[in-house]
Amino acid sequence: MIYTRNYGSPIGNLLLAESEGQLIGLWLQGQKYYKGSLREEMQDREDSEILCQTGRWLDRYFAGEQPLISELNLAPRGSQFRREVWKRLCEIPSGEVTTYGMIARELAKRFGVSRMSAQAVGGAVAHNPISIIIPCHRVVGTQGSLTGYAGGIDKKIWLLQQEGVDLRHFYIPKKGTAL
Repeated sequence: MIYTRNYGSPIGNLLLAESEGQLIGLWLQGQKYYKGSLREEMQDREDSEILCQTGRWLDRYFAGEQPLISELNLAPRGSQFRREVWKRLCEIPSGEVTTYGMIARELAKRFGVSRMSAQAVGGAVAHNPISIIIPCHRVVGTQGSLTGYAGGIDKKIWLLQQEGVDLRHFYIPKKGTAL
């Protein structure tokens, strides 16, 4: 059984999901890959300890604090490759960004291979099942483009600004306009 709880945030409604006392999902309502690959029966449960703890973590985050990811018991579901990418995302400090290419180079080193595809990394980032907490919004394109956020570019911009990232040097390629 998957237990869920809704959370109202400044960027819209979030759905939190847990299984066996571990957080397995956090999605923005309407985002791409909403609920990921969850197929189990879901039941709303407002009194779930991990979901309440996650709500308090999010309260602090949206209030401008920088709560530690390690405070939560996370169990994102995915292939070993995706879990490695998500683990790397958790290493990006609040207020900083990295690129898909940089993550690909770092993971290639970790896996002892000469090269890894930035597109494969991008696919794993896009399927991140625990948005915001596993900070996929902190990944940008090589040329500083704000692309690739399943919740929408407007949400990515909001989250980066919330963390104090100076967005003047970034751009949205589709519109071709500077921020």
